[in-house]
Amino acid sequence: MTTPKALAALALAGLTACTPTTTARGPAAPALPPPQEAAPQAQAETPASAMARAHFARVQTQLLSQGLLRTDGGGRDTPYTDRMLAENFIRVALFDEYTRTNNGPVQRMTTSRLRKWAGPVRVGLRFGASVPPDRRATDTARVASFLQRLSRITGHPIGLDDRAPNFTIQIVSEDERRALGPQIRAALPGLSSGEVAAITDMPRSTYCLVYAVSGPDGATYTRAFAVIRAEHPDLLRLSCIHEEIAQGLGLANDSPTARPSIFNDDEEFALLTRQDELMLKMLYSPALRPGMTEAEARPIVESLATRLVGGES
Repeated sequence: MTTPKALAALALAGLTACTPTTTARGPAAPALPPPQEAAPQAQAETPASAMARAHFARVQTQLLSQGLLRTDGGGRDTPYTDRMLAENFIRVALFDEYTRTNNGPVQRMTTSRLRKWAGPVRVGLRFGASVPPDRRATDTARVASFLQRLSRITGHPIGLDDRAPNFTIQIVSEDERRALGPQIRAALPGLSSGEVAAITDMPRSTYCLVYAVSGPDGATYTRAFAVIRAEHPDLLRLSCIHEEIAQGLGLANDSPTARPSIFNDDEEFALLTRQDELMLKMLYSPALRPGMTEAEARPIVESLATRLVGGES
């Protein structure tokens, strides 16, 4: 199965004039969302959503039958060295898989600069009316747990915060996604109509996506917007949660040489692997600054990789 799981994070430099909030570095407990009224009863499934649900159930079954969508994080069959870790980081963090155009993203590998968040990452979950209360509760718990894990890995404040989110995740059905235009424009006001349509008219070949917006420096993220299909079966859904949040933190590219990794379109791994954790730890090292080029970052990356892999042996 060669269908790409996700549209990699796009750095939309200069779309906002937001200044990242500067805080002391270090992990922070995720803020709990404010009390909410009881969720309404889920709306009846539409024909379009039912077709999408059946399609992605078949996709997950096919991938699992091929031994893909692994959840073990890698093992003896997926060894990697410090040199491999460094090269994988360079390809994933300092190259872009997609190029921005007025008509939406176009798959074209290009060199980039290192990008990440400076201020706290406050994640807000938004569910379409089609998502039932029990599914919302499960998704919320899984996202909160994953954000806590990411905060521990990176040493960066990352958590749920529905009061003032700067990283919005929309879990919506086929029909609900097509009506997301106003929310997309509010979250990412610099997008063209073609780029908005690339989200609302997302093809089935794209399982989920995230757009990350950088401030005036073109390298420090200030907001992000992700879309995950509500029709996904359990593992594909969780896989999208892992990949879109991690890519929205700054590991924006996919590489065929990255293994074990979710930053690879081969679908072998469904969930964040140990190597992915090390790449996130490297990304949020104070030694790597937003805006660095490959030439500037490489010696630091190689040193970090040697230290991290050596610490595991």
